[in-house]
Amino acid sequence: MLIDNALLDSITLQAKESPRLRMNYNLHESLDSRAQRLFNALEPGTMLPAHRHPNTAETYVLLRGKLKVLFYNDKKEVTDEYSLDPLEGNYGVHIPKGQWHTLEVLESGTVIFEVKDGPYTPITPDNLLFKD
Repeated sequence: MLIDNALLDSITLQAKESPRLRMNYNLHESLDSRAQRLFNALEPGTMLPAHRHPNTAETYVLLRGKLKVLFYNDKKEVTDEYSLDPLEGNYGVHIPKGQWHTLEVLESGTVIFEVKDGPYTPITPDNLLFKD
């Protein structure tokens, strides 16, 4: 499989048409796979609640676009903020296991390559930082 602009454009188009303003393109064979590898096309306005993964670290590598990644502590305070833009030499971020985080998409057409340990586990309410 070739990873090129045609593939990223296709995923981006699906993200733009999605009510969530984002779309995954999974490279892993199933949600039970030990490695979860995927492209995630993200559009400005997508809502990704601040959350954590208690059993796995996570890595984002930005392929195109711009985004901001925010880390929080248990007091709901921002502890680190990373601006990712491959044109400025900032390509990605590693998120340690258990780290509260979210992201803000700053440019249309943003796509990340995301990796974390599997199997996939949905985010439970106790792993959301800001609860309604």
